[in-house]
Amino acid sequence: MKNKLLNKKITPKCIYCVNGITTADGEKVLCERKGVMLPDSSCKKFIYDVLKRSPEEKAVLPTFTAEDFAID
Repeated sequence: MKNKLLNKKITPKCIYCVNGITTADGEKVLCERKGVMLPDSSCKKFIYDVLKRSPEEKAVLPTFTAEDFAID
């Protein structure tokens, strides 16, 4: 099973870049190379940082009762 966090085909975004630091309000990224950037923007100096990305939440499974598995 391949780990989705280590996917090589990640879309470049400043929010996931090693050079960027997210502001306290989360609306901007402070880039060491380009200055103030939007979180969804990117540049050719993008370097992916695995630790800046949080995985998606897992779907909640429905609950079943014994009647759901009964054979009539």
